[in-house]
Amino acid sequence: MDLPCYHGPLTKQDCETLLLKEGVDGNFLLRDSESMPGVLCLCVSFKKLVYTYRIFREKHGYYEIQTVEGAPKQIFPNLKELISKFKKPNQGLVINLLNPIKRTSPCLRWRSSKLDLEAIYENSADDYVDVLP
Repeated sequence: MDLPCYHGPLTKQDCETLLLKEGVDGNFLLRDSESMPGVLCLCVSFKKLVYTYRIFREKHGYYEIQTVEGAPKQIFPNLKELISKFKKPNQGLVINLLNPIKRTSPCLRWRSSKLDLEAIYENSADDYVDVLP
């Protein structure tokens, strides 16, 4: 699945610039976490701030770990369903997801302009992966 709102290894600063430039609450995008390899960040704008929610890979899909404190883990079979859930109001985010900020062009740092996120984050029987230079 190619998600146009996935921006790859976008820095936190660049992410904030993209989300806040229009001053609209509910702008959102997905990016790679800078501090936790293999983790995605769902970033959403609200009242001139950007809130970041980490998405971790699980055996059965993805779960969004930083919603309301004490809320049960929510597991999704893919990112499209996760995003769809959080487009609805009152799901545990500071604001529901309203306006995806799409990539406008590929960047050399991105893995691919047509990234298949499901393939990258799909579970496999292998415990090891090849690390490319």
